[in-house]
Amino acid sequence: MHRVLFACLTLLCLPLMAAAQDQAPNSSQSSTTDAALQAILQEHAPLVAKPSRRTIGTVLDALTASGLPQVPVFLNRYAEKEVWQREADGVFFYAEETGDAYALTDIDSGDVLAEVDGDGLKNIKPNGGVRREIGAALVQFQLSDPDITRRRDALDAISRNPDPSQLAALTASIEGETDAGLRSRKARLATYLTARFGDTSEARITAIRTLSDDLSVEGRAVLNQILATRFAAAQSLPGDSNIARVLTPGEGIDRDTAYAALVDADLAPPLVDAGAVRAALEANITGGRVGGIPLGQLGTAEARARAYAALAAEGTVPQQVTEADIDAALAAHVFFDSYEETDPAITGAAEDTLAAVRTRVGVGQTIDLTMDAVSLASIYFLAAIGLAITFGVMGVINMAHGEFIMMGAYTGYVVQLFVPDYTLSLVVALPLAFAVTFAAGVAMERLVIRWLYHRPLETLLATFGISIALQQLAKNIFGTQARPLTSPGWLDGAWVLNDVVQIAYIRIAIFVLALLFLGLLLFILKKTRLGLEVRAVTQNPRMASSMGINPDRINMLTFGLGSGIAGIAGVAIGLYAKVTSEMGADYIVQSFMTVVVGGVGNVWGTLAGATLIGFLQKGIEFFNPSNTLAAQTYMILFIILFIQFRPKGIVALKGRAAGD
Repeated sequence: MHRVLFACLTLLCLPLMAAAQDQAPNSSQSSTTDAALQAILQEHAPLVAKPSRRTIGTVLDALTASGLPQVPVFLNRYAEKEVWQREADGVFFYAEETGDAYALTDIDSGDVLAEVDGDGLKNIKPNGGVRREIGAALVQFQLSDPDITRRRDALDAISRNPDPSQLAALTASIEGETDAGLRSRKARLATYLTARFGDTSEARITAIRTLSDDLSVEGRAVLNQILATRFAAAQSLPGDSNIARVLTPGEGIDRDTAYAALVDADLAPPLVDAGAVRAALEANITGGRVGGIPLGQLGTAEARARAYAALAAEGTVPQQVTEADIDAALAAHVFFDSYEETDPAITGAAEDTLAAVRTRVGVGQTIDLTMDAVSLASIYFLAAIGLAITFGVMGVINMAHGEFIMMGAYTGYVVQLFVPDYTLSLVVALPLAFAVTFAAGVAMERLVIRWLYHRPLETLLATFGISIALQQLAKNIFGTQARPLTSPGWLDGAWVLNDVVQIAYIRIAIFVLALLFLGLLLFILKKTRLGLEVRAVTQNPRMASSMGINPDRINMLTFGLGSGIAGIAGVAIGLYAKVTSEMGADYIVQSFMTVVVGGVGNVWGTLAGATLIGFLQKGIEFFNPSNTLAAQTYMILFIILFIQFRPKGIVALKGRAAGD
């Protein structure tokens, strides 16, 4: 009976045993795969446990060659000092402190195994040099990481510290890159690395010539690194060096530096300075004499020189080097810069490419400077055109013109408080700023200016007082802190032609606005009755009055028009400049200079004056970028000289008023 029961149990267990046998190899294989990283670490356990910058490369090479997916995680945690070793058996874990214990995590599977106390565990702490090596090894894993942020960080790391070992991984990752921007950047970095570290001269030269279209700072840096030189002195030019240039003492290099190079190369004796002479004399005092000269006679430099020469003749001290000795040594040797790159074909290609890049950069900088000058001229034209109209027609020196600009900017700010859509608020703010400042200008003309015609000093003082009052009023209402006048989102950023030429969209918009106002003013002055009457009053107010034109009405409307244009200019300027109660003071001087230089009372003259001052200021700033005050000073001096030779401006006013 027992045998029958045993046989039945055996038959029932056979399928289970077979299944277990079928699964056993798979389990073993899985276990082997999971423990593969631990096996590599155990193979190099001493180097992992006590890493140094000199030895960590062996470990990193083994980990990289394994291709295991666990490697990037391990390297990250290794660099962050989160790897621990159990001293009993040398096994490595990730460990995190949890109160009084440590949670051990398996290196391969990532499973939390147990919580233990800190006894018997050693934290591995790589130093800074080792962490940098680990970071370099991580780059090749991060280049193909699904997370775009990590891929971008990897490219940043390559840019900061390029290395020949990164080229293969970088090139391999380009094809699979899904982001167009990163793909372009990877290709560019691969070109940089190939230019510096390519396997063959042909590959490097091809990559170098490709850089002729790259105007970026990084591209020029690569070329300059290839063309890096070292200075040397020798008896003759070495035949195995790639000579960059031969230097002549006194021309390409100063004499002192040249002779110091000879001394460093043991090709000439060192100079003996006054301190060395004194020390040698003090060390060779014998019987109250040095070199046969009593100590009491060594009070002059000539006497000390004779004593030192006597010691040198005895062979006690080195001979003192004379100017003739220096000249002879310099004449007997050659001085040169040699490329660190030994291949002349590579350095020749780099020189040609760098010359082409510099030419293109120079052209680009000229275009960029021109665009900046045009943009600045547009701002000055908007700020000055209203003043040109009032000053030209009425002869009023309006020192409060800058405050009308300020009023326009604050009008735009107030509109944005109620209209949060920045595009719509700009559409509302422009005509509203014109209306507000037009009304303010008319009120100012009716209440103050009309009583002061033909009294320029009193007009200047009165408008200056109004300027101060308006500034204080703005401070009382809006405070002393700058207020934001935000441009629409479509004006953010810049129009980028290349790495050298770019201009902000907001400046382009101001330029377009200036063109629109130029066309509008020309239309008003040339095609409307108001323009005809303004031109008549400007050229001959008495004759205009006799023809039925009311000069008082024209003066009022003209002053209001000029003030309204200043308000619109304030909105435009406030979009990129600070909006404060003093902002008008930043433009009043330039506005007057623009009007005076261009020609009083003429739209084309104002445009010419704004263009001249804009280009002049940008040109001075280009040659002296660190001192804006000096730039302003030079500009004012130039304008003073200019009006000495052309007092009526670039475009002189015609008619009888021109002689007033």
